Amino acid sequence: MGISIWQLLILLAVVILIFGTKKLKNVGGDLGSAIKSFKSAVKDPDAGDADPQEKVTQDSADTANTESVKKEDNV
Repeated sequence: MGISIWQLLILLAVVILIFGTKKLKNVGGDLGSAIKSFKSAVKDPDAGDADPQEKVTQDSADTANTESVKKEDNV
């Protein structure tokens, strides 16, 4: 009752006819690089940040903006 090898081959042929081999190759490469990037991010989550100090500064600025808005609402 499962999928047979002939059904898989027909499905593969239809996919190749619709998308073409070049586009499938690009999709495979993009998928591979996405998986590689995900694995490296899981191993070292801070490696993706360009500058951790910049993130802290930005968070501080967001907090300061929120506090100034709260003060303006009270006035």
